[in-house]
Amino acid sequence: MTVRHRGRIWGDGPKIVALGGGHGLSATLAALRGMSDNLTAIVGVSDDGGSSGRLRNEFDIVPPGDMRMALAALCGDDSWGRTWSQVLQHRFPGDGELAGHAVGNLLIAALWQETDDLVEGLDFVAALLGARGRVLPSATCPLSLVADVVPRGGTGPMIQVRGQTRVEAVDDRIVGLHLVPPDPPACEAAVAAILDADLLVLGPGSWFSSVLPHLHVPGIRDAVVATEATKVLVLNLAAATRETKGFQPDTYLRVLREQVPAVTLDVVLVDERTISDLEVLEQAASAVGAVVHLDRLAAHDYSSGTLQTSHNPDLLAAAFSAIRARGRISPWQ
Repeated sequence: MTVRHRGRIWGDGPKIVALGGGHGLSATLAALRGMSDNLTAIVGVSDDGGSSGRLRNEFDIVPPGDMRMALAALCGDDSWGRTWSQVLQHRFPGDGELAGHAVGNLLIAALWQETDDLVEGLDFVAALLGARGRVLPSATCPLSLVADVVPRGGTGPMIQVRGQTRVEAVDDRIVGLHLVPPDPPACEAAVAAILDADLLVLGPGSWFSSVLPHLHVPGIRDAVVATEATKVLVLNLAAATRETKGFQPDTYLRVLREQVPAVTLDVVLVDERTISDLEVLEQAASAVGAVVHLDRLAAHDYSSGTLQTSHNPDLLAAAFSAIRARGRISPWQ
């Protein structure tokens, strides 16, 4: 039996929480939505560009764009769900005041004003869409990202780059990440979902601007440390973003251990075709308490003879199901 209340669905499936943002989180949700109705997406609130940045600046609200994308990914496969998914993502053309705004961003902002409550507003949107899950912010106030950056060549002073859009465009090496304000209030519903989860998924996504910022929110980080959920990190298929230029699969894990040493994992999920040195990756995974799960996560692009650059939801779903069936395994088993 399934019960719906204000967009939240309680069913008989495992309680799954996914943390991330942007297109990476959308791919994860597309894979997880077939596994359970107890699905919660926790989304970052540091976006400062585009439609989200404009609404953030005008109304002093958390940026709605990544939450819109997560809700669109959770829409049903029927005509109602597909239509609403397209409407949410629709952007107004032209040069007027609405140009560039996504309909979903405006809808979310309107419901936040009507309800005066971030969680209740998002739950109403989810109910309207018939979303197969819930979307929550990681924090209840807008955040700014600040990255400590040093030249890749190793010479020159460290500088600080502020703002998510600027961090995403960094071409040098990021050695530290901070939030402003430095101790933001975590969304209580997000913390509760993490603590109650059976499966917790981080990534894929832009490492410094979409994934790691969650773990710099103290309440979210503490919940990730304390949860008894099986914790899975989905590694990116390639270091395609400028901020992770030159990253190998093990680099993500080394950065995780350096920046948030309290956080451990159970499984590192990676496409087997992206690994050049499995032993090095396994050592890095073991250092954060995890084993490596190899699978095929990207479809082959036969027109170019290469792997597609984004995770295939069907392949990702099969990998998650295999991990759930196997259960938690320590690196020493």
